[in-house]
Amino acid sequence: MLSKPFLVLAAEVEKTQPRESRLKQKHQNHAQSWSASNSTRTNGTYSIPGDKRFVCSYCSKRFRCVSQLTIHQRSHTGEKPYRCTLCGKRYLQKGHLYTHQRTHTGEKPYRCSLCAKGFIQQCTLDMHLRSHTGEKPYTCTECGKGFMTKFYLNKHLSFIRDIQCVFCGKSFEYLSHMTRHMRKHSGEKPYICTVCGKRTFNKLTYLKAHMRTHSGEKPFVCTVCGKRFAQKTYLRIHQRTHSGERPYSCMECGKSFAQKSSLNVHLRSHTGEKPYSCSECADI
Repeated sequence: MLSKPFLVLAAEVEKTQPRESRLKQKHQNHAQSWSASNSTRTNGTYSIPGDKRFVCSYCSKRFRCVSQLTIHQRSHTGEKPYRCTLCGKRYLQKGHLYTHQRTHTGEKPYRCSLCAKGFIQQCTLDMHLRSHTGEKPYTCTECGKGFMTKFYLNKHLSFIRDIQCVFCGKSFEYLSHMTRHMRKHSGEKPYICTVCGKRTFNKLTYLKAHMRTHSGEKPFVCTVCGKRFAQKTYLRIHQRTHSGERPYSCMECGKSFAQKSSLNVHLRSHTGEKPYSCSECADI
């Protein structure tokens, strides 16, 4: 049996080893131990020589280390060993549990540098940043249309063409788009503002835009001058003051405008229309 002074000395020697060397040795010992105890396919795995020596016997996918293989095999077995103590939900990986727990704590460590909005995950922040930059990295190979996320691309690929409105015959790519359109005919406005209760909307996006009038949130930022806007459409209109773009032209005189509303007002100078009357004297 080793004496106590010898054990203390051995521990001190181990501490003086470089960290990388100790980790490498630990990994090698772990791999050798696992290989010795799993040389057959009794646990649904087997090993082969090379960089990816650990092979899943369910699907033959290869991995460089045992931990990766263990996590992967849970996709076959359905095992979810990491459980949230607050709601009981289970996860395959510890990292997924940590991310989920932020939904309870409210922690949002990933913050947008443009609008300061916080996010639980880095990938969610990356997707959000595209709303500022306009980047659409996912492209449909059929029509060339770009999308900000893979989810929206897949949704686009699964659309049903030529869904027609029974009232006006207008065609839509998505059933959800036609459902929203039908509200124009029915007058249905299912989205109600919970703050003022006075406004109802036929689209959820309209309700969200309206809610910003209460919160004061202005998430859309001009990259040229830094001015903020509550709605993306307002930002686009503002950006024309920098670019000089005037996409709305008068068919009568050729004069161009940055906004459609400005063109509509201008057209009255040609038609003579005066839609606003004085309630006191009836003068137009």
